[in-house]
Amino acid sequence: MAETKRDYYEVLGVSKTATEAELKKAYRQLAKKYHPDINPGDKEAEAKFKEASEAYAVLSDPEKRRQYDQFGHAAFEQGGGTGGFGGFGGFDFGGDMGDIFGDIFGDLFGGGRSRRAYNGPMQGANVKINMRISFMEAVFGVDKRIEINLKDECPHCHGSGAKPGTQPETCPKCGGKGQVVYTQQSLFGTVRNVQTCPDCHGTGKIVREKCTDCGGTGYVKNKKTIEIPIPAGIDSGQSVRIRGKGEPGTNGGPRGDLLVGITVDRHPVFQRQNNDIYSTVPISFAQAALGGDITIQTVDGDIVENIRPGTQTDTQIRLKGRGVPTIRNKNIRGDHYVTLVVQVPERLNNEQKELIRQLDASLRGENPTASSAGTQASGSEHKKKKSFMDKVKEAFED
Repeated sequence: MAETKRDYYEVLGVSKTATEAELKKAYRQLAKKYHPDINPGDKEAEAKFKEASEAYAVLSDPEKRRQYDQFGHAAFEQGGGTGGFGGFGGFDFGGDMGDIFGDIFGDLFGGGRSRRAYNGPMQGANVKINMRISFMEAVFGVDKRIEINLKDECPHCHGSGAKPGTQPETCPKCGGKGQVVYTQQSLFGTVRNVQTCPDCHGTGKIVREKCTDCGGTGYVKNKKTIEIPIPAGIDSGQSVRIRGKGEPGTNGGPRGDLLVGITVDRHPVFQRQNNDIYSTVPISFAQAALGGDITIQTVDGDIVENIRPGTQTDTQIRLKGRGVPTIRNKNIRGDHYVTLVVQVPERLNNEQKELIRQLDASLRGENPTASSAGTQASGSEHKKKKSFMDKVKEAFED
């Protein structure tokens, strides 16, 4: 039993009212996806490629499409209205099909398919450099000055590359177009491949007698000092673009740009996440227990912040608007989040240890002086408590 063919419109994934442009676009996508050169050894992909090619060969031809719409696949069987195509092998892949394959092969193998003349005005190449800046420079912005070697038009030959008194000649290989077209026959018809001319490298001109100052390039390098305005809020991985400070253009084209890649150094205190800043501030046990004013370092300078009694370790304080400015508006800033960490003393003398014992006993509701061997009674109860708390505070603030 013969295999039933799929509807050609279904194969290409278009409607029966599809325009010529829609048919071409659909087929081109399928051809690029299933082409045997992209899927070597894949029989299924090869079959789908042949199926799509057969469908497009019929539907792209107005007369064949009319017959297919009227008679279906029977129109192309032996004895059908077209005299029989005999399947995929009998279709003609010249003309428009050749253009499509030329485009496909150009994409795949780097030939390109630009129809633009290469010898027209072209913008110069961009120049890329890297720059390291400090954390604070990234936060508030800074103007940097760098020295860099950039190409300029050779003053001796005025950019032509030819020895003064001579002129560049039109490239005989490409006729001044800067491109050459290679054609070859394949299973699918004539394939055209457009490439940059290898003799003139796309300029369309050949320099026979080269300028001695620039060696025929048309350019000389000069050291230049360039101001780089680094905006406030920039972060590592971002770039600053200085327009018109790249390589010179060709045939009257504009200069390229200078792209400055930024790397921000780490800060010993601050860490950045987007536009917020994070830091850690150590506080003593006495400060955590009794509360009071503490000093916090910010990018704007030191500030004094009051913490409540009984502050626990890992308590976070939000300092609104003291973070990093947004790169688009330096007046809009993120926040600064400060984590308070209670420091536990690692070394204690005998007096400090005794005071901790008394404090621990007091917090557990016991007599603070009961665990202190040899403690002498003196003064009023109020005076004892005051002296005890003062000693605790002084001991832990040292």
